[in-house]
Amino acid sequence: MKRLAGQVALVTGAASGIGRATAEKLAALGAAVVIADRNEEGAEHLAQCLREAGNVALAVKMDVTKRESILAGVERARNALGPMTILVSAAGWDRIQLFVDNPPELWEELIAVNLLGPIYVTRAVIDDMIQAQRGRLVFVSSDAARVGSSGEAVYAAAKGGLLSFAKTLARELARYRITANVVCPGPTETPLLDQVRTSEVGAKIVAAMTRAIPLGRLAKAEEVAAAIVFFTSPDASFVTGQVLSVSGGLTMVG
Repeated sequence: MKRLAGQVALVTGAASGIGRATAEKLAALGAAVVIADRNEEGAEHLAQCLREAGNVALAVKMDVTKRESILAGVERARNALGPMTILVSAAGWDRIQLFVDNPPELWEELIAVNLLGPIYVTRAVIDDMIQAQRGRLVFVSSDAARVGSSGEAVYAAAKGGLLSFAKTLARELARYRITANVVCPGPTETPLLDQVRTSEVGAKIVAAMTRAIPLGRLAKAEEVAAAIVFFTSPDASFVTGQVLSVSGGLTMVG
């Protein structure tokens, strides 16, 4: 029997990158997976691939910055697959730019995607988990949140908020057998990183971080996904309120 059989997992930002790799691993373990992304075409393509492989998957268009989009997507998923027992908040966005050059509009967008989005999505699914007396919340933050990162001041602040949010939820929701944990990737080969490289400042920062990684390379999306899926598995039933870096040794936080 597959280890996550009977579970319904909602993964945001699942059309590409870390979210996609996580959705694929969850499906392989038997979970019914909701592929949530504002890229509707990409989400449907992945869902179709998973279904063709014999898995249960549903694509929903979801913009995590818009509460009405989240509520509509969650309701569609609930009607099709049942209440969600796993949430992976993997949707994220960044633009590398020194803080003194940031326009306020960029601050607002970074906070909306990287902090408010996960908060909105969590609120949309948490009542189902409380009623079921079980649930796994996994938030994808960043090592920028733990140690800071040049050109990512507001992004790091927003991702840092996820650490405090998850730890507080871990305390509040433990009585319902709901765990909340955080995975902090280091530099990872994803479409987002490719976008970061398009600017001169971004390309220089990525190159410098790569040189500084003790293991000598960037992470693969599936390596980060493996850590995320651990927190959703029976092996992590007594792990909550924790933060795990997957960075090749770039950061070593106690």
